[in-house]
Amino acid sequence: RATSSNQRPKRPLTAYFRFVMDKRPAFREKNPEVSNTELIKKLAGAWKELPASQKQVYEEAVKTDWQRYGEQMAAYKAQLTPAQAAALKEERRKQLARRRSIRAKRELNLLGKPKRARSGFNIFLSENFQESEGNSPVAKLKKLFDTWQKMSASQKQPYLQLAQDDKVRYENEMKSWEAKMIELGREDLVRSRRQRLRKKPAETAKQNETAKAKAPSGGKKAKLKKSEE
Repeated sequence: RATSSNQRPKRPLTAYFRFVMDKRPAFREKNPEVSNTELIKKLAGAWKELPASQKQVYEEAVKTDWQRYGEQMAAYKAQLTPAQAAALKEERRKQLARRRSIRAKRELNLLGKPKRARSGFNIFLSENFQESEGNSPVAKLKKLFDTWQKMSASQKQPYLQLAQDDKVRYENEMKSWEAKMIELGREDLVRSRRQRLRKKPAETAKQNETAKAKAPSGGKKAKLKKSEE
């Protein structure tokens, strides 16, 4: 039978999150007017001020949950076929990759990375989306795409010029931003640096093989030349 990561035992909550889940209803009842963000801040403050003896109750509960979780995971893995285990491993890998991507984007936003330059079509889309015909966003997008495809070069030119100007804006802002990142010790976020780090292992291996292939031939030529002399 097919299996899913949804059937995988859930990792235990931390002591802090157990406290939040336990106290949230009471805090909400006492503070019905505050937003969820403010409520979480109040709960975080309450946890910070909680005596160590009371925190220990939650921490002991976490230890018990982790022991139970270990037993459940052992039983869960034992009933998987090799194919199911491989499929779940791949699913887990993709989930972690998505989380890393989200964290990376969030970090770049916090660091103030400039927004990418827009294409001519994207500018046309943003200017005409609200007034476009269509019962859904997808229908509007399709309608505008069809309109863009039928537009003449002269009709597209104003949008393409705006896109070119936006590209210049992006490059100038990126240069300033990357200089700032270098000052902060974040060379890994600079484009040329990232391109070097992302170089495919296969390409590196191919270059090494090419170099090795050339080396012997060069060596033979050198030996022949020396013998002739």
